[in-house]
Amino acid sequence: MISRRDLFSHLAMAGLVARFAPADLFAQAPGAAQRFGKEKLLVRSLRPPDFETPVALLDSFITPIEHFYVRSHLPAPASLDAASWALKIGGEVDAPVSLSIDEIRKLPAVTITMTLECAGNGRSFFDPAVAGIQWEKGAVGTARFTGARMADVLKRAGAKATGKNVEMHAADRPLGTMPAFVRQVPMAKAMHPDTLVAYDMNGQPISAVHGFPLRAIVPGWEGAYSVKWLTALNVLDKDSDSFWVATGYRYPTRRVAPGAAVDAKDMAPLVGLAVKSLITRPAAGASLPAGQVTVAGFAWAGENDISKVDVSIDSGATWQPARLVGEQAKFAWRRFEHAFAATKPESYLILSRATDAKGNVQPAVAQWNPSGYLWNQYDSVRIEVK
Repeated sequence: MISRRDLFSHLAMAGLVARFAPADLFAQAPGAAQRFGKEKLLVRSLRPPDFETPVALLDSFITPIEHFYVRSHLPAPASLDAASWALKIGGEVDAPVSLSIDEIRKLPAVTITMTLECAGNGRSFFDPAVAGIQWEKGAVGTARFTGARMADVLKRAGAKATGKNVEMHAADRPLGTMPAFVRQVPMAKAMHPDTLVAYDMNGQPISAVHGFPLRAIVPGWEGAYSVKWLTALNVLDKDSDSFWVATGYRYPTRRVAPGAAVDAKDMAPLVGLAVKSLITRPAAGASLPAGQVTVAGFAWAGENDISKVDVSIDSGATWQPARLVGEQAKFAWRRFEHAFAATKPESYLILSRATDAKGNVQPAVAQWNPSGYLWNQYDSVRIEVK
């Protein structure tokens, strides 16, 4: 007999629950995330674990592992033994192979600094509400991943020119009739020198909850492409028929009215991330003395660089350019800062708006879609100056 808590978790994972409150069933469970080393995170689901990072913990360029959000589609593998783990490469290849962790570690190592974001980050803000885990702002983080190039792994098996896509298979465990977690990446992206089969995160072996011993790293694309617990790469000469490719993670090809039904023919696979910004300081609801106030945060745009960030302190009536500061990496967020003088007691609604190198501007209102993906409207924080 399934418990009410497990039922809600399974329904949420399958995308059948419309909305959880921020402090839902799971957030009240004592020590719910402690066994994963995630005790400071918000619990969105326990089975499987889905943990969100509070915005206050996202104020550093590199997100510490203990503060990095967790997204799981299915329960983690029952056994995670690096010594016996094998990555199988097959399909449209000259000679299928099975590589051990040691063999993958002997390939040239590459480190990529990238911002990883769940496609559903911000889902809870869509109106009308949509099904799925009700993320607010913290299903995002930036880390340094080290591993072998996926291209080098595929070359070990002799990927054929007929290869169109690479199926990525995971070892997490489907429940009942749920489909196995399988994702697909086009051959061009799989062979890109920055796409990895990773084994280290922030200088140490990837932890179990983040995909030990191997995970795919597909920089600049939504987080579900970076498959955890990677067990197989299958080269295809066609599109995968996996549920998670043919049905899941798809986005309307045209703008639709909020709440509208979208025909499958009007949907396409979701790939890159949208241009977006996040204010990490000051905190929402902060009460500050009169004087200089520094607004700081991060902006990112998937495969595109950030060209500028503007900040408004008067609810969007006027905008001022923020400074882009700190470390810069190809697929990683960029720090922005803006200081202003708060000379008298009043309420300030602070907004941030990012623009990427291709001219895409963060919108005032995010584009509604039935899966609640890519919420990226202006970030906002209200503070009180006393």
